[in-house]
Amino acid sequence: MPELARAEGARITSAADAIREATELAMAQDECVFVMGEGVTDPKGVFGTTLGLRERFGEDRVLEMPVAENGWTGAAIGAALAGQRPILVHQRVEFTLLAMEQLVNNAAKMHYVSGGKHRVPITIRLIVGRGWGQGPAHSQSLEALFAHVPGLKVVMPACARDAKGLLLGAVADDGPVVIIEHRWVHYAQGEIDPGWAPLPLQGPRKLTSGDDVTVVATSYMTLECQQAVAALADAGVGVELFDLRVLRPLGVEAIVQSVRKTGRLLTVDTGHASYGIGAEVIARTVAGAFDDLRAAPQRIGLPEHPTPSSAALSQHYYPRSPQVAARIAELVGLPAGTRDAIVARLAHSREDQPLDIPHPSFKGPF
Repeated sequence: MPELARAEGARITSAADAIREATELAMAQDECVFVMGEGVTDPKGVFGTTLGLRERFGEDRVLEMPVAENGWTGAAIGAALAGQRPILVHQRVEFTLLAMEQLVNNAAKMHYVSGGKHRVPITIRLIVGRGWGQGPAHSQSLEALFAHVPGLKVVMPACARDAKGLLLGAVADDGPVVIIEHRWVHYAQGEIDPGWAPLPLQGPRKLTSGDDVTVVATSYMTLECQQAVAALADAGVGVELFDLRVLRPLGVEAIVQSVRKTGRLLTVDTGHASYGIGAEVIARTVAGAFDDLRAAPQRIGLPEHPTPSSAALSQHYYPRSPQVAARIAELVGLPAGTRDAIVARLAHSREDQPLDIPHPSFKGPF
């Protein structure tokens, strides 16, 4: 999907506010849309994404749920089968794991096993990512689990415009859609289109053009990659950067065409590298552009152990723009001195920034 033109009346806001606005628009337009989840009426409103909804639409359409995820997810699936369009909100991806039986065996399969007679128009919002030392049970990035399941559509916005547009597109869809939000993306500032502005559940979107290497990133790592790409451009390295946006259905045609031009491919995941989204992108791209490769494709993702809680361990666990720039430099054969200077500059720009909050440069628009 190409870069979107700026719409008249567009404004800059955070992705969290864009999600709240999209939810409010959907509820105002269709009385069948309602919100349910744990913490949706909390004073912080799930990172600000549900603030003010109950005050406007009432307790019958903004439902605070007990700690019984499998049960109320099943109730939401039943409501969707009866013609409603629920938006489920899970403050952590780990909470969604308790409802996997409902999502995998009911929501994802109902249309298929009924021979197309039944539809499940349900939107499941869940949050991944790190911050505040929350450790191995509250800050995982498990998007590959959901993308593995036929019958589910899975999207990962990386900017405010996609956060709003993809949520509206998900609510309008007649099947189950999982929206995976990285908590650091919530803070990212960017343009959003005014009013009712749904986006098709399609990807990827090309953010930069270049002839030397193709980079495919997901969610928050798109922002880290943008920093690396900008630094490498000063050294004459042309990077074609894609924001994957949609994990299922996965479209790789634009990526294949790019790799046929550049001959090199790097994927950068928010989740684990092994069995991850990047692995699937590489497999499909190699199948379509094998004869054009000049180097073996590479992937960056989380290492093979659970998410740490301590800041000291986290420094070595999460890949950031310096590591991305170093890998790209190696792929294109940049001299070691030039590579090291770029990495040092990127690392220096982050020295005074706490590890558990987003870098202030992640503002957009893009």
